[in-house]
Amino acid sequence: MTNPLIQKSPLEFEAVPFDKIKIDHYMPALDASLEEARANIAAIKSNTDTPTFENTIKAFQDAGDSIDYVSTVYFNLKAADGDETMHSLAKEIMPKIVSFESDTTLDPEIFKRVKHVYDNRSDLEAEAKILTEKTYLGFKRNGAELTEEHKRDLRKIDEELSTLSPKFSENTLKSQNAYQMHITDESELEGLPQSALDAAHAEAVGRKLKGWVFTCAAPSMMAFMTYARSETRRKEMYMAFNTSAVGGEFDNSGLVKQISSLKFKRAQLLGYESYAHYTLEERMAESPAKVNDFLNNLMDVSRSGAKKEIEEVKQFKKDHGGGEGMSPWDLGYWSNKLRERKYSFDSEVLRPYFKLENCMKGVFEHAKKLFNLNFEQLDHLPVYHKDVTVYKVTNTDGEYCGLLYGDFFPRDTKQSGAWCTRFYPQWKENGVNHRPHASIVCNFTKPTKDKPSLLTLGEVTTLFHEFGHALHNLLSQVTYSSLSCTSVYRDFVELPSQILENWIKEKESLALFAHHYETDALIPDEYIEKIKVTENFQAATQMMRQIYFGLVDMAWYGMDPTQVEDVTAHENKMTAPAQLMPPVEGTNRSCSFGHIFAGGYASGYYGYKWAEVLDADAFEMFKDEGIFSKKVADKFRTCILEKGGTAHPMELYKEFRGREPDPKALLRRCDLI
Repeated sequence: MTNPLIQKSPLEFEAVPFDKIKIDHYMPALDASLEEARANIAAIKSNTDTPTFENTIKAFQDAGDSIDYVSTVYFNLKAADGDETMHSLAKEIMPKIVSFESDTTLDPEIFKRVKHVYDNRSDLEAEAKILTEKTYLGFKRNGAELTEEHKRDLRKIDEELSTLSPKFSENTLKSQNAYQMHITDESELEGLPQSALDAAHAEAVGRKLKGWVFTCAAPSMMAFMTYARSETRRKEMYMAFNTSAVGGEFDNSGLVKQISSLKFKRAQLLGYESYAHYTLEERMAESPAKVNDFLNNLMDVSRSGAKKEIEEVKQFKKDHGGGEGMSPWDLGYWSNKLRERKYSFDSEVLRPYFKLENCMKGVFEHAKKLFNLNFEQLDHLPVYHKDVTVYKVTNTDGEYCGLLYGDFFPRDTKQSGAWCTRFYPQWKENGVNHRPHASIVCNFTKPTKDKPSLLTLGEVTTLFHEFGHALHNLLSQVTYSSLSCTSVYRDFVELPSQILENWIKEKESLALFAHHYETDALIPDEYIEKIKVTENFQAATQMMRQIYFGLVDMAWYGMDPTQVEDVTAHENKMTAPAQLMPPVEGTNRSCSFGHIFAGGYASGYYGYKWAEVLDADAFEMFKDEGIFSKKVADKFRTCILEKGGTAHPMELYKEFRGREPDPKALLRRCDLI
């Protein structure tokens, strides 16, 4: 059988031949790549020459390239366009990959060669030394020095985890897809803007229903919670979203306990106090104590302000006929009403100025002004779904820099949220600079029959955020693939993405793309001023929300979770200091928290706020010199974006900024000090 996942792509730029890949190709391709990788490992072991960087470290990095390619294509498509068959395949794919990884990292012969190079690394050039150190630590942190008995225990744990995380994602997606709010009574739609009504009607038509359908997809859910006057319906939507995978057919409660307990046992086997201690050893934060101090310091500054903000909304609700008290499903609606009253501004008026295609031109123009990049849409390369667009990226000299895929609309086969990934990394070999293929995946407001996709300000922020990750991939200039692009500490990886969000609040930036989709009129100055004035509306409450998520993460990974019986009770107990309202019975965040149970953010969710300190401090340098300062942009590019994981993040940051980040920069930006 001809298998496009095994053969070298014949397409331009060796683009992934999505149109040729079928579900039946994955397992044969994986088996073939595993066989090839095992042969490569055997060759390293049988080499009688003295271990060197080239014949051991570099050879080991390259041994599983074909596995990386097959698994990357599979997992990217599973997340972005995975039907039930695609999801079920993870139960076969993950155990095979994990078994291979265990075979190699627990192999004493390979480790002996790696250790020899590590012990004699002093004469290696900088990148080779870093790769050697990371390879050696990777073996140690994955059990290379354990006894044979403990190696067997570790292998068993990793095999179990390999099936549990995909199941968590599958349950969450199925649970959210199972819910729809079907409305036929027009009176229940009071307050909703036309954009939300059009989208809900289009959703109903797609489901062969009359009226309007709202779902747990972010554009639908957020619009409903912000604008729908019906408190009964808002409560229904709130409960549907916040009970995703809590009980019922797709319950994740057991998986939450299993995953966190197995990771705790894994860390203990390796000699660490908790999984957070294990993870944070390779993070800027370094330890759970520092993470907790970081979150608590932010909470100390934010809590009283957040409580005042909630009380203000509560009083506003009472004064305007909403009655006593404040429930979580009231907060978004009445906060928006309060914002409209305080600032005479409804952010819905911004939508006509944020046509998706214009916003894409905007991020491209930012990349050109800051980093000399150009983007050209290509129609001849295949994509994995009709909604996906692919762009060729070049610099202003016409030199090829990579490919960028854009996938922006919700569908039942796509996970919720937004992310940036890649299909190929970047690396240099034999005089060739192999360029990356990056992909931005989002869930934005869909176009309707009558209107294009018109984004909210929040969605524009998300676009710039994910595009920042894409730039981190596309501008990489590293020798070794495992150090390239976004292969950096998790609490540093959000710096390139979050810093780009700052530009959309600036007049000079908005002038590049914020034009009315019908008249082409530039966004009015008064709207730009409103964006700036309202930027920190309820900043303390938003800060507390992110702290809450960080505490949920640490509740499962910063301690021993093996004795936890009730997921919701444990979450509520451990997050009590960050709760601004009493928890609602039957709801919890843990059961749908894919970042920490099915993604790479276990013990790392604090990293979003950590990186906000970095980005706030870094953007102050742009503000001082001019937001499109080539001098600062060039420095950010060469010190941060091009370097990948070739040095410790703090070294890279100090090289850019000339000093360590000012921890008060974030609080200044949020007007919290």
